[in-house]
Amino acid sequence: MSSQIKDRLDITNDACPITFVKTKLKLEGLESGDLLEVIIKDGEPLQNVPRSIKGEGHKIISMEKINDDTYKLIVQKGE
Repeated sequence: MSSQIKDRLDITNDACPITFVKTKLKLEGLESGDLLEVIIKDGEPLQNVPRSIKGEGHKIISMEKINDDTYKLIVQKGE
């Protein structure tokens, strides 16, 4: 398993369901076990994207609040 971030994605200016689509496409370009940093807004994107990512077989390594309405997710690509 890799412990370094392989790629970053800022979806703070995107609305659902585009947030998940962009995250899914970015993950498709990574190798199994790679880490993706995702910057995401609170609310609907934060409620839906992590759940959808898990449903696709990926793992949320961490979720950190970085300001009032923005979070940083570290996602590990699944098999």
